[in-house]
Amino acid sequence: MDHIVLQGINKFYGTNHVLKDIDLTINQGEFMTLLGPSGCGKTTTLRVVAGLENPQSGMLWMGDRLVVNAKEEYFEAPAKRQLNLVFQSYALWPHMTVYDNVAFELNVNKLPKQTIRDLVENALDRMQIGEFAQRYPNELSGGQQQRVAIARAIVNAPKILLLDEPLSNLDAKLRIDMRSELKRLHKEMGTTVLYVTHDQAEALTLSTRIAVFFDGRIEQIDTPLNIYQNPVTIRMADFIGNPRINLLDGKANRMGNTLRVTCSLGDFEFDQALFTDDMPKEDGEFDCKLGIRPEQITLTKKDGFMANVYSVMPAGSETLIQLKVGNDNLLVKLLGLHHYEQDAQVKLKVDPQMINVFHAQTERLVKSVNQDEDMLE
Repeated sequence: MDHIVLQGINKFYGTNHVLKDIDLTINQGEFMTLLGPSGCGKTTTLRVVAGLENPQSGMLWMGDRLVVNAKEEYFEAPAKRQLNLVFQSYALWPHMTVYDNVAFELNVNKLPKQTIRDLVENALDRMQIGEFAQRYPNELSGGQQQRVAIARAIVNAPKILLLDEPLSNLDAKLRIDMRSELKRLHKEMGTTVLYVTHDQAEALTLSTRIAVFFDGRIEQIDTPLNIYQNPVTIRMADFIGNPRINLLDGKANRMGNTLRVTCSLGDFEFDQALFTDDMPKEDGEFDCKLGIRPEQITLTKKDGFMANVYSVMPAGSETLIQLKVGNDNLLVKLLGLHHYEQDAQVKLKVDPQMINVFHAQTERLVKSVNQDEDMLE
């Protein structure tokens, strides 16, 4: 199984166009996350890959094998696709022990008893729940039940593992613990994982690549770092990040290999090395928006832009500070606890290399962030 390729996938429910020309390649062994708000089409895409939904048009390959050809009305049965699916609701048999739940498919396939025992014990050990083998699902916590569901999915070493919002029913602490387990599991097994979530933290921490959906279309496919640092549209920038990005109105002027931008923080100049393909090809002025992540703003006692403190929100490990700069609001994120008086004057600094610039009319990214090479290693 080299890869999964979706090409021109369209899915309708009646007149509702749910998936719109989806093109997506999932490489062998990668952890691909489908991220987006509710109703954007990410779960439907996963169900098309699983064979639980058939698209009205498009094709789907698994390795060199064509498994969906909607034009010819060919849809390979889910059981032949060599994949396993973990549901949001766990879907465990309540009358079976943990051991029997995990062994269920192996028993159906009539594997030798010793082989079944070895495989089940290995899967339970991987998920660190071996001591619960003889318990029933209602005797387990939500996190333990989710581990059982994942153990059942990996027991036969599937080539593809599909997970549909598997952590959404867990509390915050358990979600963090399970993210760690899933990341470790993917590293150890090398299985191709297709993961659906609306939780940005899950997507950014788990994935090798992320496909972000809006309104049935894929807005951007990229690594977590590039999704965060260089969102391709204003909508992407506003969606990714907690706290959300600061977006300031500005005026931009392209002059050959240079872009000059003016906003409430002053004037900035950028060279061609950071231009994107969506930068206007001709010289001239245009309205723009500057995207600045809250953690990229620092407060200083030296030279900087003057701002007034609107409010201070301590949050234990970090402090969020709302500033007023002219008519603009700026949110700053500082590590640790910091105290500033309301309405006090402060000075702030921003690294121009860490500013995104978007064309206000097309809403596309025209100037990207200069990424730190050390972060990419």
